[in-house]
Amino acid sequence: MAKLTETDRHRMLVEWNDTTIRYPTDPCLHELVEEQVGRTPDAIAVVSEERTVDYAGLNREANRLARRLRAVGVGAESVVGVCLHRSVDLVVALLGVLKAGGAYLPVDPDYPAERQRYLLTDSRAAAVITGPGTDHPQLATVTGALIRIDEEQPAGPDGDLDPVTDPGNAAYVIYTSGSTGRPKGVVVEHRAIVNRVRWMPDAEGTDGGVVLQKTPFSFDVSVCELFSPLTTGATLVMARPGGHRDPAYLARVVAQRQVTSIRFVPSMLRAFLDVLPSGEVDLPSVRQVLCSGEALPPDLVVAAHERLNCDVLNLYGPTEAAVEVTSTHCLPGEAVTIGRPVANTRTYIVDDDLHPVPVGEVGELMLAGVQLARGYLGQPTLTAASFLPDPFTDEPGQRMYRTGDLARYRPDGNIQYLGRLDHQVKIRGFRIELGEIETVLAEHPDVRGAVVNPRPGAAGGTQLVAYLLPARSGPVDHRDVREHLARRVPEYMVPHLWMTLDELPLTSSGKVDREQLPAPAPIPSTADDGPSVAPRTPTERAVAEVWAEVLEVDQCGVHDDFFDLGGHSLLATQVIALLHERFPVVLPVSAVFEAPTVAELAAVVQRAVEEHVARLSESELDQILAQVGEQ
Repeated sequence: MAKLTETDRHRMLVEWNDTTIRYPTDPCLHELVEEQVGRTPDAIAVVSEERTVDYAGLNREANRLARRLRAVGVGAESVVGVCLHRSVDLVVALLGVLKAGGAYLPVDPDYPAERQRYLLTDSRAAAVITGPGTDHPQLATVTGALIRIDEEQPAGPDGDLDPVTDPGNAAYVIYTSGSTGRPKGVVVEHRAIVNRVRWMPDAEGTDGGVVLQKTPFSFDVSVCELFSPLTTGATLVMARPGGHRDPAYLARVVAQRQVTSIRFVPSMLRAFLDVLPSGEVDLPSVRQVLCSGEALPPDLVVAAHERLNCDVLNLYGPTEAAVEVTSTHCLPGEAVTIGRPVANTRTYIVDDDLHPVPVGEVGELMLAGVQLARGYLGQPTLTAASFLPDPFTDEPGQRMYRTGDLARYRPDGNIQYLGRLDHQVKIRGFRIELGEIETVLAEHPDVRGAVVNPRPGAAGGTQLVAYLLPARSGPVDHRDVREHLARRVPEYMVPHLWMTLDELPLTSSGKVDREQLPAPAPIPSTADDGPSVAPRTPTERAVAEVWAEVLEVDQCGVHDDFFDLGGHSLLATQVIALLHERFPVVLPVSAVFEAPTVAELAAVVQRAVEEHVARLSESELDQILAQVGEQ
């Protein structure tokens, strides 16, 4: 390794990290929103397909909810679960939790029941907020306070509450994948996320405009997508539930709502550009595309500039550092990097002994500064292993976070991302510890061991392959194991391809040799051996038609298995979105994993429709029947 000169050391540790900005005040996140309410009370704050609310109205609704939360004991450092679909109510709920003094915990309605239960139990949530379609029975069993946001409340005070938090209190807790088989909760304080929210408009001049909110709120990128617009007077447009998976729908919303800023993981940006008309610059309202969550390919930078003619920003950061800590503008023909640190953050690239490596040499990327999370909820040992004392500053008490990412400094100070040190991968921007999936798979009674490995997928994405060792002689029922896993983890963590092996290839040191794992073979069919059975009911016909469209096959029988026909988690999300267009229900993506045949999924849809109709009032039912009659 080349010798590190004093000049290089100064550039890397001082000059390239000289991003300090002294803000005049140090508020909490919700206080930034309250300040904006005072500036633009009548401006449109949030828009969804169902309703629109201005800044003053949003603030009043959040204040009323905050008082309900305080009445059940929520205060500083309380964790409050939020289980809602994307909507105006979701924004009200998150803001209301912060105003009450609590830290919000996203509980995705699409998560399996067991995972929802684990998040609420592990976090010791003081309350959970639910609403239409999300008041699942398991939520009531793990918390003392279950609050439905859509319940009618008596009139009462709706002004801002007296503060009970300071910048050092927790703002949110987001769970990420854990190598031990259990997700871990990352606790982020107000001062950390406030710095990130303030940095973007300060550095990029992005006040106002129209921002599309489409990122699932269980993914930390959503925090900026939700709150940055509300601190700058912008209008937040909420994509419909499941809409973030449908690029054609997103393109329509961007055009209809004149969206100026939109964020993508690169794989979804590619799908989005593919649905735009060819040969012309489309969607002229878009001024800025933000990319994060995955490596950004150079050809996608070129395509985004050609098709959208807007700024393309590449951002990088883990959940443990308040969303993103580096940023750069990307131009066609230039090398794609993750840029330099944002305000009040620092980056170091070090060797195994935590010494800085020379410019151009590869090392582990370390992060420091105000945006670091507090640590992992209830896991001090894991926190101490990941958040180390910062030896490169004289300021006492400073820490740095081990990202596990490989990187190197370019001569101009920009950072080039080079991959992972460990077996962690990202699928559609979600960070996944392969060990968590392997642990859950090995808990199935028919599996004595499992390895999950990433492979290149379609359109430059990543797909997961599961290799199973049978616990007894005979084949392993892949469908049964897949359903076991789908009940425990989010859909994006369920492998696409499955193989059963007698033994795993090993290195000379006895570790699994992932390079020697065989290429995946097609999944053995579990469908009936007899002739295909055609759909028998209108619901089965609708499900079969949606499958045929998504899977690009001529027809589907009622006993055909979605995954045997080539389906995977991303296609399952498209199925759910298309079914929502045909039926007045929003199903979780896990429904496809738990009911993977046409007949089984049609039964789930039918039950959901019947439950929906049963909840309608007579006037609502008469209105629907009248609309049907007009058609």
